[in-house]
Amino acid sequence: MTDAAALPGQPRGAVVSGPATDRAVNVLAPNPSAMTLDGTNTWILSEPDSPLAVVVDPGPLDEGHLRAVRDTAESLGKRVALTLLTHGHPDHAEGAARFAELTRTPVRALDPALRLGGEGLSAGQVVAVGGLELRVVATPGHTGDSLSFHLPADRAVLTGDTVLGRGTTLVAHPDGRLGDYLDSLRRLRSLTVDDGVHTVLPGHGPVLDDAQGAVEFYLAHRASRLAQVETAVEDGYTTPAEVVAHVYADVDRSLWPAAELSVRAQLEYLSEHGLI
Repeated sequence: MTDAAALPGQPRGAVVSGPATDRAVNVLAPNPSAMTLDGTNTWILSEPDSPLAVVVDPGPLDEGHLRAVRDTAESLGKRVALTLLTHGHPDHAEGAARFAELTRTPVRALDPALRLGGEGLSAGQVVAVGGLELRVVATPGHTGDSLSFHLPADRAVLTGDTVLGRGTTLVAHPDGRLGDYLDSLRRLRSLTVDDGVHTVLPGHGPVLDDAQGAVEFYLAHRASRLAQVETAVEDGYTTPAEVVAHVYADVDRSLWPAAELSVRAQLEYLSEHGLI
């Protein structure tokens, strides 16, 4: 068995529902798959002595899960006052409207189509509820509307799908763009260097206790894959499907359709920079 401390980001191990930091509690959604790993992590955030909580990514439209999130908050003596979305993919956001009904809370997101209650989110904004402060960090790339939330009091960052607790994420072309994604990873790295962030609370997979190590791994992985794609094109593999079969031969074939989205984003990036 591999020592978790030796893995990128130092994952904690099994993904479970329960406390992750002083202010963050996970409720794991029952939607495991090759793409969602153990399932979607729905985060309940609150100051320890506050009766109010914020929920990030209520997850899929699963009535049992949505009620479990609400009931977990109530069991902690909290009332959900606000729902936030890291991005609009269904495994994170499909249940938001129903969750808003259950909790009578507004839903805030970057994408106006996902908002309930009018108010949105923007980079650099501070969201304050019951003494809890979250700083909105723009992290586009996985999708155009991807956000992360910096939780300074816990030296943590909630990354949605920008950084996962295990493996790497895809750049969902054409909405997701590789250049934006690389900039977002560098932005997260700055949080680890300049703001002391050491914990990643991801949208899927285990909590990571070495945020800087995780981001550095992601950056190195992207650079390696990009170089492989560039070489593949030089060797005559010109279509996205051909590049996937050549470069991602070590990846489960069930993930090749997703890998093709990332390859399309990489080919676009290489073309824009005059490298192919």
